[in-house]
Amino acid sequence: MIPRPVVAIIGGGFSGTAIAYHLAKQTSPNDIEIIIIEPRERLGGGLAYSSIDPAHRINVPASKMTMVSAEPDHFARWLAMDAASAEDALARTATGDAFPQRSVFGRYVYDHIEPFLKSGQIQHVRDKAREAILAGERYSIVLGDGTTLDADIIVIATTHPLPAVPTALQHLAGTPQFVADPYAPNALDTIKPEQEVLIVGTGLTAADIIASLDRRGHHGRITALSRHGYRSRGHASAVNDSFGSFGKDITARTLLRNVRQTLACAKNEGLSWHPVLDALRDQAPSIWGSLPAAERRRLVRHLRSLWDVHRFRIAPQVEAVLDQRLQEGTLSILSASLHSAFVDKDRFNVSYRQRRGTHIETADFDAVVITTGPAHAAIARGSPLIASLFEQGLLSTDPIGLGLHTAGTGQAIGIKDETAETLYVGGPLARGTFGELMGVPEVTRYAEFLAEAIKGRISHLLSRQDRQSDNLQTVCTGCRAQGPEALGIRRAKSLLK
Repeated sequence: MIPRPVVAIIGGGFSGTAIAYHLAKQTSPNDIEIIIIEPRERLGGGLAYSSIDPAHRINVPASKMTMVSAEPDHFARWLAMDAASAEDALARTATGDAFPQRSVFGRYVYDHIEPFLKSGQIQHVRDKAREAILAGERYSIVLGDGTTLDADIIVIATTHPLPAVPTALQHLAGTPQFVADPYAPNALDTIKPEQEVLIVGTGLTAADIIASLDRRGHHGRITALSRHGYRSRGHASAVNDSFGSFGKDITARTLLRNVRQTLACAKNEGLSWHPVLDALRDQAPSIWGSLPAAERRRLVRHLRSLWDVHRFRIAPQVEAVLDQRLQEGTLSILSASLHSAFVDKDRFNVSYRQRRGTHIETADFDAVVITTGPAHAAIARGSPLIASLFEQGLLSTDPIGLGLHTAGTGQAIGIKDETAETLYVGGPLARGTFGELMGVPEVTRYAEFLAEAIKGRISHLLSRQDRQSDNLQTVCTGCRAQGPEALGIRRAKSLLK
């Protein structure tokens, strides 16, 4: 009997689980074995949706979250039937939009993958993948406990790398009250309510940290610092259709000019910037696909920070915390670059230069929290599994600097610019090729695309196995006529390896 091809998905957060879900729906359990390698107890939550902090909420209305692109209200319908969510009085805003806690979305994803786990069509291996070695046409995956499993296809759907610690602060790593991993479950436990905190970064993670500290009763001074000083933006007070068309075959410069002109037109019509950015988001895949690599790099270098704070908006509940603390004077947001830092009497003495300023300023803090965003450019250093695939030449860094080099088919591109036919890149790590892969709708569509691509690759593997089986039968027929030594049983057996 010909063994079923094995697809191993490394990472069981939203990306990896969504890929497995759609692959299971598109294939027969008799034709494929799907394994998700994920150390967390439950699939579907990952880094983003496993948080149990009540202050952490989804960043867009539930009506725009789904793991089935053909059903935009897929999550909203589930949420309406979820009894546990009904107890969250703060989830729904005055406009009627629902912003439940992030863990609720994680439960939603798990509820939809659970039937496949119970049936055995999908297996959850609760461990970390430490290494993957390509031997012939299959991979041998070494797990954290030292055991191995073999796979015909691997999908890299690992979590985001940790934020990069700025050079000026790297020597402080390991110091008490220096939080290099803001996602750790107990990251903020040692920060006392009255202490002064420096948050390095002003994006979504910084907003989460501020909301978490506030919920814990923190009332000390918080300073959030980043190069541009852009704070996370909220949602529009009124819903409007997307506004604007930006075309193709453009450059980073002409795109910026088009956006500015469209924003001016929207303002003249009494609209906010929100529908303009919504239109740009909708058109982003075709725009990104038409840009050469040099223009993509230019966009990332000059406009990424501005795009991120407008595209990835915070929940109204979190926005209210930031607004209140800014009004009270217990939160300040600075546009500045770090200069130096040292520890003096258990406090951090940090020097920085404000943007367009000429003088170095210094302030003391009791704690420092790093929220600079995932260090995608250094992803190989943070993952032994990915490092092992780099060493074999099967993976390489995306030339745009956003993750892993990925072909338009979703397959990995190695160091010699060769496509790895049975190695796929899932989720945001493929952003350099596919553009916007951070929001749930975009990740869902990419998961569906990858499932279809992997299904095609499996059909190819099964066809090849059928041909090998036919060849083996022909050889064995000859064996009976001429004897095993004459035709070579070893070679016949090797056809099935």
